[in-house]
Formats: sequence, structure tokens, C-alpha cells
Amino acid sequence: MLHPCRLLLWQVALKVFYHIVTASTSLCLGGSDIFASVRENSPMGHFISSINIAADPGANTVRLCLSGDNADWFYLDGRIIRLNSSVTKVLDREVQGSILVAELICYEDDIIQSRYRLLVEILNENDNRPNFLQETIQPFTVSELMAVNSVVFTVKAIDEDGDMISYIIDQSSPDAWFFRVDLPNSGSIVLDKALDYETRTHLKIILWAQESNTKEKFNTSAVLNINIKDGDDQYPHFLPCTPVSPGVPVCMNPTYTTNITQKHQDAVLEFSPGPIRAEDGDRGIDAPLIYSILSGGDQGRFVINNRTGEVRLTRPVDDRRQTPNFTLNVMVCQVDDRLKYSVASVLVRVLYENTFPPVFNRTTFKGFIIQSSSPASIVSTYGNKVLQVRATDRDFSDGLNPNVHYSLHPPSGLYQVTQGGVLIARTNRLNAFDRHILQVVARDEESGEEVSALVDVEVLQRGQTVPRAAFTEQPLSGYVDSRLAGGIVATLLLMFLSVVVFLLLRTVRRAQLQEPGDRSSVGKRPVNPPGFMDEYSTRAFSRRFESSSQMGSFHGRQGVYTRRLSLAATGQSADRTRTQLPASPERCRFQLDLFTVAEAPERLTWETLRSPDGTEAPPTDDITAANDETPRKDEDQSEDTTPESEKPHWMSQ
Repeated sequence: MLHPCRLLLWQVALKVFYHIVTASTSLCLGGSDIFASVRENSPMGHFISSINIAADPGANTVRLCLSGDNADWFYLDGRIIRLNSSVTKVLDREVQGSILVAELICYEDDIIQSRYRLLVEILNENDNRPNFLQETIQPFTVSELMAVNSVVFTVKAIDEDGDMISYIIDQSSPDAWFFRVDLPNSGSIVLDKALDYETRTHLKIILWAQESNTKEKFNTSAVLNINIKDGDDQYPHFLPCTPVSPGVPVCMNPTYTTNITQKHQDAVLEFSPGPIRAEDGDRGIDAPLIYSILSGGDQGRFVINNRTGEVRLTRPVDDRRQTPNFTLNVMVCQVDDRLKYSVASVLVRVLYENTFPPVFNRTTFKGFIIQSSSPASIVSTYGNKVLQVRATDRDFSDGLNPNVHYSLHPPSGLYQVTQGGVLIARTNRLNAFDRHILQVVARDEESGEEVSALVDVEVLQRGQTVPRAAFTEQPLSGYVDSRLAGGIVATLLLMFLSVVVFLLLRTVRRAQLQEPGDRSSVGKRPVNPPGFMDEYSTRAFSRRFESSSQMGSFHGRQGVYTRRLSLAATGQSADRTRTQLPASPERCRFQLDLFTVAEAPERLTWETLRSPDGTEAPPTDDITAANDETPRKDEDQSEDTTPESEKPHWMSQ
């Protein structure tokens, strides 16, 4: 048993001795494996490690080399190993890994004498930011019916440096108050407030991923878009929708109104503020709806289209006085869920026939008010009667439409009008001698027709009486019938022309009567009294009158203007004179406001002569001579020396 042990000991001793001998003789001996570390992103030439070998690497017989997969990251500088990096070649732990492995080979006379391992650990630096996984931050959809405190979605971010990540919701984002993060490192986002599709259909938040175990606290952000899916949680409502309060998606159903008359029948009714129409409260679902009349249909008088909501009147109203209004209750509900419904009121008013609009009986009313300290007084009119401005409507037998409403436009702080058309003034705020022009508007509240009139109110001084006659009224309106105005103007013009013609004719007549003529014939021709016309003058005047009668007419008493021969004339001359009188008595008949000549008696031709004013004219010598019963034949014949050419036509015969 001892002999084998001795052999083994001798072999070990020989090997040890061999190594000692060879070490003392080889220059590459004395080295060892190299373990070192270096930070990522270290610069070019960064020190890695020194080499412990017996020989000088610069000797001709000894040569060192680096080999292996990562040997290009190093280079030898004598007995020193340095980092081989550059601007384009950066040592990055996340790319190269955590350890660089190479081999140091020592050659002596081109013979490998030794091999040493080079293990370099790359120390990590915090040079990377967290990054979200794109699949976790894509837009997604969530139902509005999701319960509060439920996990809505989960995000995840990674850090290549291996740092721990925590997640934060940016509170400056518009919809951050809908969500919260319970466990910061989990990435789970929890719903903190109920969703409502009718209020918000889209939400947006900003989420941060931040390093939690480094002093740099590098972070990154992502925008998350959340689409809300509509759920069937709303009831239908009628349009137009009036919210109960701002921001609350609950509608107050309107009251639909329409007007009909007793003659309406078989017609589709038009309502205000719009047609009867409803929509599903869940706009994203928009479930089909159905309409029905719950009450007020009056045994089929009103029917509704269950799909469109149109209401039709099937038969006319029997008596407006018994049923002036109809009230219907209309219901709308979802076809797939009859428990989701809504009800609206419909008011149908029965009106009178509207054929004529209301009208005022005048365009301007005149009123008076006496200044006083009373706070209110009624405006009065002529004769101290109450001024009542009322419009009449021919659609009513008595002319009074109970639906007419009176108002002042524009509203006045001094006057008010009652529904009876009476004006009330604030007397203590009025000043004497003021004048106010008011516009009263009468509106038919059923038909919407309006008519207006002006009221001229004059403020009288205290103690001054109100005018008692309407002739002093000065209407402010210039609305006068053009035909009436034309007739008035024509009448005035005709009267003016008549006066002018009358004055001209009287002037001509006086000029003819005062013409001297031939003095030698005075004794033979009786001189006419002033204002009296002989036969010659009568004919001339008749011709002038006939020519002027076309321009106008005279108004007065009729008179026959004739001349009776004096007693001095012979019977023959009288006969001749009568033969020269006009054949037609109409030429001697005309109207003139001058005077009337009565037919003189046979013996007293010039006895009575009246002036135009009805007084007797004073007698003249010629008239006295003419009334003398004894003719003066010799005197008349001796003095008749007038030539025939100068004699009047009735004397020349």
C-alpha cells in the first residue's frame, strides 16, 4: 500500500519542480486572469487594467495580443489595457450587456507561452428614460354604465436601466377628475366618477411614468383617449328640450298649443313651439319611438299618427261656448322598452272666425287733462267726457273683441291705458301747457293682428275748462280722402270765378250807363234811372250774360228785365218797339244777385224803382215827366234831332 503512494508523491514533486524551472526560464509567465469594471458611456482610452507578466512587452522575443468577441473594445498601451470607444462607438450596457469578455495571449518567439482571461463588467448608469408600451396606451372604448371604483384600463412602461416605475395622472388634463390611481406602481387606472354619454362622449387624460428609485427621476408622458359608449339609461323626451338646470341633461317637456275654429275639420294641426316630436334620450342608441293619446281625444275627435306624432282633427267643434279648449295628454315610449316613456300636454283652443282685423274709428284722438297734485287722473275729451280709445272688430256682432289687448308703444312713464281703452295720467308729474302724443296699440291676442292710433293729450292749466265742442280739434293726421279734397278745391275755385265774373259784369254795366253819348238827343230819349237798363242795354247784357254763364252760375231771385214805353211815346212807336223785343222771353230771364225789377203799372211806368237793397230810389225829373198824363208832342218832335245812325235800334224804327 505504501509503494503506490510514494509514486504519486514523486510525480507531484516532479511536476512542481518542472513548473518552477520553466517559470524561471519563460518570460510570459507570472501573469493571471484579469477582472475589471468600467462604466457605460466611458470615454476613449479609459483605464481598464494593468498586465502582470515577467517580460517586457516591448522585447523582441515577447508579444501580447487581445482576442475574443469583445476584444475590439480594448487596446494595449504597454502593460495597460484601455477602453477603445469613440463618438460613434459608445459603450452602452443596454446594448452590449453587463460583461465584456476577451483573452490576453502572450507570445514568446511567436510561440504561445500563456493565455489569460479578461473579464470587464460594464457598470450601469441612469441614462435611459421610461417608455410606455404602445399597446397599453392605444385609444379604447368604455361603456357609460361601468361602475365606479372599477379598473378601467392598465398601462405599462419600461426602463432599460431597470429602474422602478410609478404612474401619475396629470391633474391639469381636462378629464383627470374622472379617474384615479390606487397603486402607483401597478399601472391600473380606476374610474372615480360615473360616466355619462349625454354629457361627454370623449375623454382625454395625460399619464406620466416616472422613475421612483433614482435621484434623476426621469419620466415620460402619454396622452390617453377614452371613447364613451352610450348605454340605454335615458328616457325619451319631447322637443324642444328645456334643461331643468344648466349642466343637467334632464328635459322639461313643452306644452304644445294650437288654435282652431268651429269650422275646422279633417285637418292636420300645426302646433307651437313646434310639431309634436320626441327623441330617445340615448342619442347614441336612438331607439325607435311610438306615440299615443292617453286622454283628451274626445272620442276620436283627435287622432295621432303613432310614428310621426301628427295630430289630426276629424270633426268640427259643436259649440265653442261649451268647449272653448281641449287638453290632450300625449305619451311617447320606446318600442323595445315601454317602461321608458314620457308625457306632454297639448292645448287646443277654439277661436272665433277671424275675417276682419280690429280697427279704430279715427286715426287721432284728442284728449285733455287738468294739472293737479293728484297722483292719477283720467284723460277726458270734449264736454269733460272720459276719453275712451277702443278698437272695433267686425267679426263680433257688438264690435267688441274680448281678446283685444291695449298698450302704449313705446311705454310711457306718465300714461297708462286700461283694457277698456281709458287713459290714466300721472297728473302730479305733468306741467301746464304741455302736449303729449301717444301711440295706442290694440292687439288681437288670438290672431296676433295689431292696429294703432295716436292720442293727442294737452295739459290744461288748473281752473281752465275743457273745450265743449269738437270744431276746435286740430287733427294731427293728414289722412284725407283725395276725392273729397279735390271736390272742396273745385267748389272754392268755382265760387271765386263766379265772384270775379259778377264784379266784371257790374263794372261793365255801370260804364255803359254812365256813357255821355250825343247831347242833342237827350230831349228825344228818356233818361233811364240809375241802375235801370233799357232795351238796348238789356240785349247787350243778355249777350254778355250768355257768354259768361258758361264759366259759372249766379244764385239769387229770378227777375224779368223789360222796359215799358213812356206815355210820351206814340202808339205807333210803341208797337214798333214791341216788335223789336226778343221773340223768346227766356233771353230776358236769368239769375243775378243785383236786384229785382217788378212790372210797372200801365200809367206809372217809372213810379216805383227799388234799389238792390230794397229801398225806393229817389225820383228824377225824367221820371216825373214820364208820369205826366198830358203828352208833350210838339216838344218831343222839335227836339228830336238825333241822326238815324246814332239812334238805338228800337228808336230807329
